[in-house]
Order: sequence, then C-alpha cells, then structure tokens
Amino acid sequence: MALILGIESSCDETAAAIVKDGKLLANIVSGQDVHQKWGGVIPELASRAHQQQIVPVVHAALKQAGVDAREIDAVAVTRGPGLLGALLVGLTFSKAYAKALGIPLIEINHMHAHMLAHLSF
Repeated sequence: MALILGIESSCDETAAAIVKDGKLLANIVSGQDVHQKWGGVIPELASRAHQQQIVPVVHAALKQAGVDAREIDAVAVTRGPGLLGALLVGLTFSKAYAKALGIPLIEINHMHAHMLAHLSF
C-alpha cells in the first residue's frame, strides 16, 4: 500500500493532497486573494503567499486524512511548468520534507498531470 503526499504550487494556489492506493483521502487548496486588486497573478506575491500557506495546507491535509507524517511513503510535487518562484517554494519544501522522512521525492510535470487527471488508475 502506498500513501502519497502530493504538493502543488505552480501558480496562485497552494495545494496538498493525500492519496492511498489511488483513493483520495484529503485535498486542501488555499487560494490567494492578494492578486484580485491587480487583475492578475503577480509572481512575487504568489511566491510569498506560498511560503505562508504551504505548512498549514500540508498539516490540514494530514489532519483531514487522519494520517501521521511518518506514515507517508513518498512526496509528489509539481516540478514545472509554472511560475518559477512559486514552483521553488513547493519543490524546496517537498525536497526537505521527503529528506527529513527518508522517503522518495516524485517530481511531476504540471502539463502531464493535467492530461492524465481524468483517468482512473
């Protein structure tokens, strides 16, 4: 049985999901209202918001799934394409998280994920 923590931070939403053997146990998404007054996404503001949101979002996903971090078998993270600063926040957090737990890191191409999202595995 595989228990995967997935992290997405390619643009203006910070998301974490927990999947166990293909079954979604948790999906937490935090948007960024800071961009509304500008009429579009400001990359620097997005990166800063990801820094503030990533820990609470991951904690909320673990809590919703009823899972302890030590139970996670691997961390999957969006590698690109996307906003460079936003991606770096998610990727850096994910690398550190996986390293701290001694588990594999799975890098995901954002566009490939969109193409495969409709499939059932």
